[in-house]
Amino acid sequence: MKQAIDLIGAPTDVGASIRGASMGPEALRVAGLQTALERHGLQVTDAANLSGPPNPSHPPQQGFRHLDEVVQWNRAVYEAVLASRHGNRFPILMGGDHCLAIGSITAIAQHCREAGADLVVLWLDAHADANTHVITPSGNIHGMPVACLCGDGPDALTRLGDAYPAVPDPGAIRQVGIRSVDAEEKRQLRELGIKVFDMRYIDENGMRFTMEAALSGMTQNTHLHVSFDADFLDPVVAPGVGTPVLGGPTYREAQLCMEMIADTGRLGSLDLMELNPARDMRNQTAEVVVDLVESLFGKSTLIRA
Repeated sequence: MKQAIDLIGAPTDVGASIRGASMGPEALRVAGLQTALERHGLQVTDAANLSGPPNPSHPPQQGFRHLDEVVQWNRAVYEAVLASRHGNRFPILMGGDHCLAIGSITAIAQHCREAGADLVVLWLDAHADANTHVITPSGNIHGMPVACLCGDGPDALTRLGDAYPAVPDPGAIRQVGIRSVDAEEKRQLRELGIKVFDMRYIDENGMRFTMEAALSGMTQNTHLHVSFDADFLDPVVAPGVGTPVLGGPTYREAQLCMEMIADTGRLGSLDLMELNPARDMRNQTAEVVVDLVESLFGKSTLIRA
């Protein structure tokens, strides 16, 4: 029986200050995401785009920009992703900015509790996204999803699901590729106890060792959720992002990362976030992302045991 995939679009950039991520879902469609997945024997349904409020482009209020709008979008994402899992389907959330991971990961955490599975979140990103409204320098909620998932945030975001916090063990979140962390956010990461494999770690140990460490401890009962931010990649490879940071993984390092995730056989859900076609060149970044997603689903140079 073919694995069933749902492509869920969330065309919004309400959590960011730089506009353009709202066009990400369509860029992935133009780059042929559905066709690419179908080439690997997957049954793919484009579930179209979710609906939500427009981006009002307002300044922060009490440390948050666009909190009401972010909550509405995340509720829609939560419901769609949870419905996909309840239907025994594999949800791929096409963002949109990374604030939407609050809804998607809360839904996956809810599913894991219902199914008795152990959740591991692999956060592939240049940024730690662990700010709070107290320490944020911008108020942009796409810089806060990790903190919210660990219970540090407004109730409307931290209590989308039945349990609080959505991810009770911050050690279940493993971050790879981090190279931009705000001053107070560094302390927040340490206090939360999140496992962070930053670019220095990768430089010193290599991507293979890094991924072995990041993926360690999983069992047959593990549900692996990958939350992929396009700025995880070096901007030479992926210029079409809102907040590029030099010094990220190369194309080949990213491919190894994806292939090792596929090798686990535990991948059960996926976010594709922060693709910004307004800053791209001929949809280059979307095409790279689609290529990497193929590797997540088993594309390799040779047949491997």
